[in-house]
Amino acid sequence: MPSLHRRSTAGHLERASGVLASATIERMQERLSWFRRMNPQDRSWIGLVAQTFFAAFVAWFRDPGRGPIFTADVLGTAPRELTRKVTLHQTVEMIRIGIEVAEERVDQIVPEEDVARVREAVLLYSREIAFSAAELYARAAEMRGAWDARLEALIVDAVLRGETDDAVRSRVAALGWSESAPVLVVVGATPAGDPEAGVELIRRDARQARLDVLTGVQGDRLIVILGGETDPAKTTGRFAAHFGPGPVVYGPVVTDLMGASRAARAAIAGYLAAPAWLDAPRPVGAEELLPERALSADENARRQLVQDIYTPLAQAGPVLLETLAAFFENGGSVEATSRMLFVHANTVRYRLRRITELSGYSPSNPRHAYTLRIALTLGRLHSHRGASGN
Repeated sequence: MPSLHRRSTAGHLERASGVLASATIERMQERLSWFRRMNPQDRSWIGLVAQTFFAAFVAWFRDPGRGPIFTADVLGTAPRELTRKVTLHQTVEMIRIGIEVAEERVDQIVPEEDVARVREAVLLYSREIAFSAAELYARAAEMRGAWDARLEALIVDAVLRGETDDAVRSRVAALGWSESAPVLVVVGATPAGDPEAGVELIRRDARQARLDVLTGVQGDRLIVILGGETDPAKTTGRFAAHFGPGPVVYGPVVTDLMGASRAARAAIAGYLAAPAWLDAPRPVGAEELLPERALSADENARRQLVQDIYTPLAQAGPVLLETLAAFFENGGSVEATSRMLFVHANTVRYRLRRITELSGYSPSNPRHAYTLRIALTLGRLHSHRGASGN
């Protein structure tokens, strides 16, 4: 078709583009339930997209050398948030209906001798525009993934710094986080090789378990924040294999993300102290690492040992602390302890049971005994400082 003739035909198409766009919107209203569910503002934007679609076709038909520019000429007219609401499948449906309307009405728009050429051009344009749409959505998904990863890292960093304010609440909502879900923080080594591959496995397992997840790689350390689970040992065990070698430590469960900083501090302190417990399970709770954390200068652990173990025993009277100290001095022998205290062995056994009830730790369990020893020592130091006024 000579260029002059092509421009004349393009003029016929241009004058009809508004009618074609309106007919396309009417047919979408009839056929597409997702379009009918849209609010009026979004539907009006879709209408503008339809108009731009036909205008871009006319421009391409007039000058085929330009090629269909889907990004700039079509969806580029709509606000960015609309591209998040309209899927690639829905976009293809829009294109299909637009092409269908154009094919049906082309013989009413252009001279008869041009109908076949225009229909052929419409088919070629629809193919090119569909490929461009797929490329656009793939690029948008890649950019969105990169942006989400950066946003995720910022949120994790804010949690670790204890800066979980309303801005963080807004950012995490953009990632689809369930605000009221209980939160668990897990710390372990960054996966060897490609860290992102290990992180993606964690995200996959979290989706399968219907858990919210945030991840942050900080050098050789991987931080994972999980939302929606109240059994920390079971949940962490599901993800432990995706961390690098070494300890995997989970903090205490907190009610929401705003309180996750405390859990994160405990988990990180536990991770740093875990190498001191050679037989520590994997994963292990930060609460189980209280003695190692206390010895590694974790003030929160020291305070917790005093408040949760030493203080309840001290408040029950001096005999429990006296019995506990004697029990340790006598190598865990009930009989030797009873002789040292001049009481019956059953009295010692009763006091040991009371110690277990009040503290949650059994003096007869080697690991518990270690925790009780550290708590007893820290409690005495705390009491001495308090008595001396320091």
